Amino acid sequence: MLTYVFELLEKLYHPPGFGVVRYITFRAAAAAVTALLIAFWLGPKIIAALKRHQIGESAKLEAPKTHLTKAGTPTMGGLIVLAAIIIPTVLWGTLTNLYIVLILFVTITLGAVGFLDDYLKVVKKKPKGLIGRYKIVGQFVVGLAVGGIIYFYPEWIDSDLWKINSSSTVPFFKHKEVDFGMLYVPMVIFIIIATSNAVNLTDGLDGLAIGTTAIVALTLGVISYISGNVNLSSYLTIPYLRGNGELVVFCAAMSGAAIGFLWFNAYPAQVFMGDTGSLALGGAIGALCVLIKKELLLPTLGFIFFAETVSVIIQRVYFKYTKKRYGEGRRVFKMAPIHHHFELCGWPEPKIVTRFYIIAILMMILSLATFKVR
Repeated sequence: MLTYVFELLEKLYHPPGFGVVRYITFRAAAAAVTALLIAFWLGPKIIAALKRHQIGESAKLEAPKTHLTKAGTPTMGGLIVLAAIIIPTVLWGTLTNLYIVLILFVTITLGAVGFLDDYLKVVKKKPKGLIGRYKIVGQFVVGLAVGGIIYFYPEWIDSDLWKINSSSTVPFFKHKEVDFGMLYVPMVIFIIIATSNAVNLTDGLDGLAIGTTAIVALTLGVISYISGNVNLSSYLTIPYLRGNGELVVFCAAMSGAAIGFLWFNAYPAQVFMGDTGSLALGGAIGALCVLIKKELLLPTLGFIFFAETVSVIIQRVYFKYTKKRYGEGRRVFKMAPIHHHFELCGWPEPKIVTRFYIIAILMMILSLATFKVR
């Protein structure tokens, strides 16, 4: 939005320096700073409002006993994150760019689904919140919309996208792509559902999910900049996606919002983001990977989210198998998701979070290395 204002002022009055808004790098930096300032300004106000209305986290019986002390901590802090992402993107992004429109659609819609779930749990006091199948329906519809537009109407986004609309680049292999064909839309739906729930599962320790999200968003910003730059994409032999670079603005806002929220969510947390934030952030990460054609990079790029989800799957499958075979369920981990396993091993919460950050940074470097080491 501000892009149009600056361009108009430059045309009318020719003030020096206003042309800088044409550069994605400038607008991305501005979006990150704006997101950070919004989070810092809005955070205390929303936390105070949540406390005033007694909207706090209930005790989780399935978590380690040390988490009982977290009961009553304000939740639904994802509102801070959403505001700090959406406002800077609208201000500094190009709203005629369909990549921006799609990613805002994903973020806002899944944020609304998460908000409804949190509202039912903490305000209406329904222990299960929004019934699981209804959450899946919301995620399904979002995935169907994104996948359907890319597969059936690629010309809406980019006149050349039809050439690779159902393809995805393969990490570590040059000139290698996988064409999903008619399975493309189901694949996008699966990714949106999986990543949305993966971040939700990871959001179990103070600062874990939001800090990891900041690292992943920064990585996605670099990748989208490369994909949207004709020279860099040609040099690295990856598909050039016209207009894709505009997603850098969103990624920068997402990273800035995550860092801003981490200020309040770091141990000991003053607020939790709840499903309002985790479902939206997870869905946005999945959608970004789809929009930049890096779906197969997700297990590497989002390794922490991937590992958390796999640990839950392994735990449940093994428990059901041993119960059926031996009459008593057994466990691979002391508790799943895996961050709870390390808690029960005696690791302090801040140490787990810090070590997971280190792993996330290493996987970030590996993900970026896939563009050159091929």
